[in-house]
Amino acid sequence: MRDLLSVLEQRMPEPTARGLVTAVTAAIREGVLPPGTRLPPIRTIATQLGLSPTTVSAAWSLLARSGTIRTEGRRGTTVTDVGAIGTGRYRRALQHTSEFRLDLSTGVPDSRLLPDLRPALRSLTTAGTPSSYLDDPVLPELVDVLADDWPYPAAAFTITDGAMDAIELIARTTMRFGDRVAVEHPGFPPLLDLLDALGVEAVGIPVDEAGLDLPALTAALQSPVAAVVLQPRAQNPTGVSMTEHRAREVAQVLSGSDAVVVEDDSAGAIAHDPAISVGRWLPDRTLHVRSFSKSHGPDLRLAAVSGPSALIAELTARRHLGQGWSSRLLQRILLHLLTDPRTIDQLDHARREYARRRSAAVQRLAEHGIRVAGSDGLNLWVPVDDENAAVVRLASQGVGVAPGAPFAVLPDQQRHVRVTVGLLGTEEQSVIDQIAAACRPGIPSIIR
Repeated sequence: MRDLLSVLEQRMPEPTARGLVTAVTAAIREGVLPPGTRLPPIRTIATQLGLSPTTVSAAWSLLARSGTIRTEGRRGTTVTDVGAIGTGRYRRALQHTSEFRLDLSTGVPDSRLLPDLRPALRSLTTAGTPSSYLDDPVLPELVDVLADDWPYPAAAFTITDGAMDAIELIARTTMRFGDRVAVEHPGFPPLLDLLDALGVEAVGIPVDEAGLDLPALTAALQSPVAAVVLQPRAQNPTGVSMTEHRAREVAQVLSGSDAVVVEDDSAGAIAHDPAISVGRWLPDRTLHVRSFSKSHGPDLRLAAVSGPSALIAELTARRHLGQGWSSRLLQRILLHLLTDPRTIDQLDHARREYARRRSAAVQRLAEHGIRVAGSDGLNLWVPVDDENAAVVRLASQGVGVAPGAPFAVLPDQQRHVRVTVGLLGTEEQSVIDQIAAACRPGIPSIIR
């Protein structure tokens, strides 16, 4: 035990919780603390290292949230295998024990409403060869098209391999272990998993019908917040779109802080609510991400990111250490899709059809006395009496929905399931009746 404490003392840059976290992670990285190592009690560490028990407890809390250590009460605290794949919120939201005739748990778009790629593919003649591996990672003509349809005059753009690639890149560039980051409640499970993996504290901010709750955001900013991550429209899972008035108020609240604003416009071109960004008022520290997965195809794996020139340059420099750039071949396909009149018409049809499906489902649920918030996107956030019972009952009827717990950041008495109604077609009414019956057991199931 004394040798172990000496290992930590040698690697601790300062007598703080962050310093102790640094020491533990360094020792793990160097192989000095292998998985399964049992750590001494908090009071023993505090006494030997000259720290307060509160300081050690705070460090242990950070390490536990990131999955670096595991505390099991009287059985003590051990180092975990950080290389192992955990269950994670995202996995819990989507994993199934059976196959469904209709899986509405996924959040993916309807493949029948994606644009035809054949004209774009026929327009390609070569994959192209860059003159240098340090060439500009974005096609200039694509930037021009993006800028014409952006919610604010952005200083710089880059392209990434999808929205989560962008957000991970932003997080690793702007956030440090132990930082506090304000996120939506309910939020997007992959984002919450990412913050956990980085050892970042997610501070939940409730979402109302207009966007982030201002009093909660103001309260969160009483302590330093490194970033605020939000979905400006068609929020997943609620379908809420931030109003222009609320966006202005959010910008005003954030003007007194140093927090970076990270916006994930995951619905993109299939959203029928207008594009909005806090960047209109805070352009010097807003990073706006627009995904093309829902609109143009998940396997296209492209998203555009805008922001201040210095921050975009940082993202680009960090990316050069890895994949370097997103395929310019795929960028040319996207450019064709964004400018082709036939594709634009197809997306207009998809946008209207998704809106119709969502509206029909919301109306049908209302007839059963179930009110659903939000106004846009592929998903419904449906309140339920018993979350697990609703999921199991629907699964027994061949319908998959996602449990709400993995989306929760704050303790919440109201339970929900997320339903991807964007995948519903002609059978929508009977399926919504089944969902209503599962969410409110007193409602009789109507199956046609």
